[in-house]
Amino acid sequence: MSDLRSTVLRFRSETPPAEGPVTLGQDNVLRCLRNEQPSRERNEPSSLNKQATWTVPEHADTATCLAALRILAERHAALRTVFPGAGGDRLPETQRQLQEGEFTVALIELGPGEDAAARAEAFCWDERCHPFDLTADFPLRLALLTRDDRPVLLGVVVSHAQLDGVATGLLFKEWTALASGGELPPPAGPTPIEVAAQERSASGRRRGRAALRHWERILTEEPSAVFADDRVHSADNLLHTLAVRTPSGAAALERAVRRTNSSKSAVLTACYAALAAHRAARSTVVMAALSANRHRAVLAEHVGTLAQDALLVLDTDCPDLDTLIGRTQAQALSGYWHATFETEQLWKILDDSSLRRGARFVRDVVLNDVSGTVPEEIAALRPDPAADPDLTWYPTEPLPTRLMINIWRTGGCLEISLHAHPDVLDREETEHFARALLRLIDLAGQRNVTLGPDGELAALSRLPVGRREKGRWQQVGSNWVDLDAVADRLRTVLAVKDVEVTWENDELTATVREGCALTPTEAHTAVVDALSWRDTLMAPQRYVLPNGTGTGRP
Repeated sequence: MSDLRSTVLRFRSETPPAEGPVTLGQDNVLRCLRNEQPSRERNEPSSLNKQATWTVPEHADTATCLAALRILAERHAALRTVFPGAGGDRLPETQRQLQEGEFTVALIELGPGEDAAARAEAFCWDERCHPFDLTADFPLRLALLTRDDRPVLLGVVVSHAQLDGVATGLLFKEWTALASGGELPPPAGPTPIEVAAQERSASGRRRGRAALRHWERILTEEPSAVFADDRVHSADNLLHTLAVRTPSGAAALERAVRRTNSSKSAVLTACYAALAAHRAARSTVVMAALSANRHRAVLAEHVGTLAQDALLVLDTDCPDLDTLIGRTQAQALSGYWHATFETEQLWKILDDSSLRRGARFVRDVVLNDVSGTVPEEIAALRPDPAADPDLTWYPTEPLPTRLMINIWRTGGCLEISLHAHPDVLDREETEHFARALLRLIDLAGQRNVTLGPDGELAALSRLPVGRREKGRWQQVGSNWVDLDAVADRLRTVLAVKDVEVTWENDELTATVREGCALTPTEAHTAVVDALSWRDTLMAPQRYVLPNGTGTGRP
């Protein structure tokens, strides 16, 4: 049984206190955090606030490890940032950079034979179940695990309002150097207040407007949902999680990069998209890529949160994987360039496009590549897995997506994790997806891979393919829609017994002959409001109601 104590560390920076507007990334996360309700009672952690386990450098003692944490707090403005007014009905518009403060580190002495990694995982999971007080809390919750009074691991829980995954990796790198007795040069990246100033400059505003136009085009023209078939019914967001570690996968990825003359990210993204499209039985994959703003060199060393998605549209209707890899590189450049925007304006575009189109965009497919955040020399200290590949299941977590890949490491040992909704992939199918991804990467390092209806994916993946046989399926624009599911939803939303949904003259029409007192505009607004995570539905394009006939659209 472990022994738990704590210590309080005080810090004081040479930089005076300051205030300024929030950054676009901070504003985005603050909005998302308002919709979260983590709970210790329900054992439900935050899906936004993340956790990490940092390996203690050899020969580092407890005092050195703690001193390194204090230096980080004094060094980085993001660790001294709070948000006045957070937690109420209004979103904070200001960030405050403190000069001094304090934070607590739990000191956990491990019992005989106690698993350090499991104990750190338990600490972090529990702390993620408790929200941060953004008006006052230090943005890291920390536990230093010791064995026989020697530190072995540092458990870290990160407030996403102040720090993203890349920033956490930069802090790990610096903490490792400091705990090893090294020194650091002055910080190279801008502070959060400096980032906010750049975003509000003339060039920053131009970039933001271009990003919104990029998103609006995709939301108007491309599929609202990637996965729409007979299996997709649930509106919940509980996903199972599979971690994969494979040294041979890293070697195969290196071969694929050399053969295709492309980046690791492009190869992984293209293979992931090809398999997602195969499972979805559609050629176009709209993919949200996280950590997108880190692809701008000026922000590469920024310690803060740049949490805004890039939106990629990958057309997998191509003859072979090499072609798809090339397309992926081009689409990634466009998506990453258009990944800085005002979230409030984007949400308005989302709402407006939903009303006009009659379909709500769902972030079905997500890519989170943070493989560049931990230096390879540090990642290499982790022992290789006993099996190759090593597949490990983790607890189910709530995540607002259907399919997500996290890329943690690509050199020496490929480390990824997959989150999948059971409607898309059950546990066995998720393992098939992981193994198919590794096989596809391996083949890409040897030769080109044929795609398309007569291609190789079906044989190598063993994945199910989306079927549209049980309802009345109709392609409406770029969306697949189950007319029976639309009728069921209309009965609930409009509180009527009889609804007829038809596809005539290239128009989705709903006819309600009695029992509905709404106008077409009122009915359409109510239906669109009830479409969240209803991937197989669209609102009718024409309403025939007792109180009138029309599209209901603005």
